[in-house]
Amino acid sequence: MMGAMSGLLEVIALHAADAERAEAGGADRVELCGTLDEGGLSPEPDLVAKVRAATSIQLRVMLRLRAGFGTDGGEAVRLKGLIGSYADAGADGLVLGFLNGLGEVDAQVVGELVADGDWPWTFHRAIDSCLYPDRGWALLKRLPRLDQVLTAGSPRGLEFGLDDVLTRAKADPWQAGVIMAGGGLHPDHVPWLARAGVRAFHIGSAARPQGSYKAYVDVELVGSWRRLIDTEVRHAS
Repeated sequence: MMGAMSGLLEVIALHAADAERAEAGGADRVELCGTLDEGGLSPEPDLVAKVRAATSIQLRVMLRLRAGFGTDGGEAVRLKGLIGSYADAGADGLVLGFLNGLGEVDAQVVGELVADGDWPWTFHRAIDSCLYPDRGWALLKRLPRLDQVLTAGSPRGLEFGLDDVLTRAKADPWQAGVIMAGGGLHPDHVPWLARAGVRAFHIGSAARPQGSYKAYVDVELVGSWRRLIDTEVRHAS
């Protein structure tokens, strides 16, 4: 998926046009959401099919039906149904993350949801809201086929959590390998992250004119992030 000399760039998409433009700008992958309410909720399967028809890059789909990071048995059945629909519609992987009532990674529910597939997946920023992050990361390491963890190091975003992300990446090669930095990612953060061993980056509003989700993804903005990331990752390698 990634050469040693280039990073991975993921862009949030809400429409097929977003995905087309992300690909044209050089993104490696899109994270498809149906809406950005509550920080990103699941799309309809027919939108997944439209995006798949419009683009050839990696497509991961958000699996989340409500605010917060909790879920329950009844919803888990619905989520399993959606997973099947998304796979049929051409998704390459999923983006999900649930915490239990104690504010810890819900390894049981997540494990059940990912058990039947063969697809790779991202654990999203629920990790930043964990009560005991170190325990959360230890649980993630045991989950099958997890290859990315979207984190800002803080629920408030990278501006507040950057040092935490850098410390994690430097302390543990596995964490460095799965961290995808996102949540208010700023160009100034990229050199620091690359030097700490982070190779995957996630942007949403930063891929759009004036940072507005009312606008489609902008090819030139994505291209400028592509060049920045590849330059910094090359220097760091």
